[in-house]
Amino acid sequence: MKKTLKTTASVSLIAALFTLVAAACTSGGGTGTQGAVSTGTGGSSTAAPAAPSGFNYTGKGPITDKTAALSILATNAWTNNVDLNQAPIVQEISKRAGITVNWELLPPSTYQDAISPRLAAGADLPDIIYQLDQDQTMKNIQGGLFKPLNDYIEKYGVNIKKLFEKYPALKASLTTPDGKIYYLPQLAVTKNYMPTFMVNVRWLEKLGLQEPATLDEFTDMLRKFKSGDPNGNGKADEIPFSVAGGQLANAFGPVFGLDLANNFYADKDGKVHYSYYEPNYKEYLTYLNGLYKEGLLEPDFASVTADQITSKFSQNITGATFNFSWYTSMVYSKLFKDYDPAKPLIKGIAPFKGPHGDPYYVGRNPITGIFGVSKNAKDPELAFKFLDYASSEEAKEVYVWGLQGQTYEVVDGKKQFTEKGKDNDFIQKFGINPVNLPIEQSVEATDVLVAPWHAKIDKEMEKYIKAPFPFVYALPAEASTENTVMPDITTYVNEMNIKFITGKESLDKFDSYIKTLRSMGVEDVVKGRQAQYDRYLAAGKK
Repeated sequence: MKKTLKTTASVSLIAALFTLVAAACTSGGGTGTQGAVSTGTGGSSTAAPAAPSGFNYTGKGPITDKTAALSILATNAWTNNVDLNQAPIVQEISKRAGITVNWELLPPSTYQDAISPRLAAGADLPDIIYQLDQDQTMKNIQGGLFKPLNDYIEKYGVNIKKLFEKYPALKASLTTPDGKIYYLPQLAVTKNYMPTFMVNVRWLEKLGLQEPATLDEFTDMLRKFKSGDPNGNGKADEIPFSVAGGQLANAFGPVFGLDLANNFYADKDGKVHYSYYEPNYKEYLTYLNGLYKEGLLEPDFASVTADQITSKFSQNITGATFNFSWYTSMVYSKLFKDYDPAKPLIKGIAPFKGPHGDPYYVGRNPITGIFGVSKNAKDPELAFKFLDYASSEEAKEVYVWGLQGQTYEVVDGKKQFTEKGKDNDFIQKFGINPVNLPIEQSVEATDVLVAPWHAKIDKEMEKYIKAPFPFVYALPAEASTENTVMPDITTYVNEMNIKFITGKESLDKFDSYIKTLRSMGVEDVVKGRQAQYDRYLAAGKK
């Protein structure tokens, strides 16, 4: 899926992660088609009205009265069999905007690594570029790769201004220390439909087990899954716990009081920590090394994909995983022919109480990705207008519901999904909440789409969601430190993480690992993050 640990400025895969509130976090990473033209037929929806004489952009489509085109570099869908170039929803947005979009869509699992050389070269850049990495150290901003948007926001930001009014902290996060805004956001602003531990309810019932509430109970459950033949086929083929490598840190970090998915966290006293440089991290590694030795964690855990996990559920050979909750009712449960939508089969459960504090799940950063207008944009004004329109309520309704008569219909004045609109494979290919556009999740639409038991559990999970470390831009000196030392630190941490879990490196050498990180300058990075967090707190008091 991606590297075991994220780079310092990376967004949690999470980013990368959801369609229809996490639905896009289906596995894989599709193959992009470069230079494909998206004109679209728009299904049964009405065509965009002709632009009036003396055209003035109002925040709705169309955005121009001239024949125009834009080039956009962004991620393709997370599912292998979906190409957002061809998705009707994506085509509909460009059609309503009244322009042609030349999409270059790349697999999200390798996206940031793929575009980094192009950004470093600063040449052959399209009009608009999407980044999973939020440019926290302002490397691309300082390199002059993106245009400041303040004047465009003031003149044309009809929808962006509304967004900033709705979420005041959003504007603060996107504003650099010198008061400029270079990026417009892709958003996940609620605590709903987050990644959770999930279990096969039938396996629990077969073995007479209750849902685990503590880490010890979870471990005991896995042992019984392995030895108790819960799938009833008389074979020892059960895989107790199967999780994609990119989700492992997100799953178990909070149990040990760490935010391993986002790297940094602040404790109750406001002190900032780098999770991989903490004593608790050794406890985390010791636990996972124990699971690995017992065969409760798959030997190839670092390379397991979400598609492979889906296959294992379809064969009824795995009993637990950690993934976006969307999968419980919309993917995994539906794999069983005798699944009754009235009651859970593969069910999301509350986080486990571990050795450090109350149980919790780490939520998403509200900004899951950013769009910038590149220095090479032929018509930066048009590029901004497209991003503003793509952030409108009109566009968001298309992202969430699709097209009337195909994915939804209106009954008694209320929208409801059609049978096709309830089919996960169909809506993925249709482009529901396309990750190559500035989507904002809709809980209301997801509540309608998922099984009633799933929506109920989601509301119960809200109280466990803890906000991640806030996004704050670094000052030049802080950015220089991170850009200098963090790439090597991240590489080293990634390598040692796998070695410690698999036992290729003894945990007796953990102190040596800590000394190495110290010598690499990790404490200077933490110092900079502390300053950023202090600025964030101070801004909140104004």
